[in-house]
Amino acid sequence: MKCFQFHIGDKKEETKTTRPISDVSSFTDNETLQSKSEFNSQNASDMSSESRGRNQFPNMSEKTSNLKDFTFSELKQATKNFSRTAKLGEGGFGCVFKGVIKSSDDPAKKIGVAVKQLGRRGLQGHKEWVTEVNVLGVVEHPNLVKLIGYCAEDDERGIQRLLIYEYMPNGSVEDHLSVKSLTPLSWPMRLKIALDAARGLAYLHDEMDFQIIFRDFKASNILLDDQWNAKLSDFGLARLGPAEGLTHVSTAVVGTMGYAAPEYIQTGRLTSKSDVWSYGVFLYELITGRRPLDRNRPRSEQKLLEWVKPYLSDAKKFQLILDPRLEGKQILKSAHKLSLIANRCLARLPKTRPTMREVRGLVNQVVDASTGAGNHPEPPLKSKDEDKHYGEKGNEGNKRRIVDMKIGDGGWLVRVWASKIVNTC
Repeated sequence: MKCFQFHIGDKKEETKTTRPISDVSSFTDNETLQSKSEFNSQNASDMSSESRGRNQFPNMSEKTSNLKDFTFSELKQATKNFSRTAKLGEGGFGCVFKGVIKSSDDPAKKIGVAVKQLGRRGLQGHKEWVTEVNVLGVVEHPNLVKLIGYCAEDDERGIQRLLIYEYMPNGSVEDHLSVKSLTPLSWPMRLKIALDAARGLAYLHDEMDFQIIFRDFKASNILLDDQWNAKLSDFGLARLGPAEGLTHVSTAVVGTMGYAAPEYIQTGRLTSKSDVWSYGVFLYELITGRRPLDRNRPRSEQKLLEWVKPYLSDAKKFQLILDPRLEGKQILKSAHKLSLIANRCLARLPKTRPTMREVRGLVNQVVDASTGAGNHPEPPLKSKDEDKHYGEKGNEGNKRRIVDMKIGDGGWLVRVWASKIVNTC
């Protein structure tokens, strides 16, 4: 078993693109953001009662004996020589293929896997590959995608870097929220997904000896298994939380437009509350069925958080932002309660946002109230037998690099709903 070093508190992050700095203001379709600015490490004097002592990242040789070290030839055979017919998706770092391997528990049984092959040009994506192995090699939770193994070897054409995940046959949440989807998610299913995602983030933030900040939480990184359980995926941008006595980790700004917390964009100071903000955005995605940033819509409707703002102060207007594909009288009340949780996650000041453990409890209350009314999660009628994600998005190899991005005031949601929170929750 090979060991990989997980860098703690390093100041310089590898960018997700090799495009020159002069091109940082250009736009493409993937909405990925990065800043050329880098930030100084936090002073030890900048302390907070929220700071937690963290152990060093676990030794890989002690914690990841369950990961299999695949040979490249094994993976060629599993994917039929990386056949086009086996391709699930393509992104900036390479392609994802569906494969079949022998089960480690029962060699006579074959199981489906997703094989992510990073491009062989230079070192692009290598750090993210190492981070994925480190993170998914030491964590295990029902709401995190399972990493089965990896491949790191040289061949006549260069260095091979591959990751092998459990196969998630029902694609991503983004797939099913898309207006083009033939399998829209019911409201009970959306609530279940919200709870599953909250459980995954709460585990990363609070339920280990160390804290992991996801840093790229979004609908396309939440995958659905054969039982429609939601699992977080693509940990290439994940970072360890602040060391003991520190309030944050200083990094270069990376993530996805529409999801990144405003204070992180502006300062590069990363905390677990950055993930909480992203989760709040995701809740409005579930409520509205709209993407956080959609340039195909009219200009006034392109930014989700700005579009919903006028509808939040009036209960009668609120129903106008609900995904029109949702049906049922009980949905409005439940969606309104979920929006109140989203508003708390989107508080302007990070310290006033709840922890993901608190969010999980709040969402669980909404789920219990909804299922108590006879609404139970039912999967879409037509199951998908493909997955275009695992951290890679179809035909979107180019990445956006943005410097001066702002997400409005950042505090408007709390101000608009301040009186509602007391009366409704």
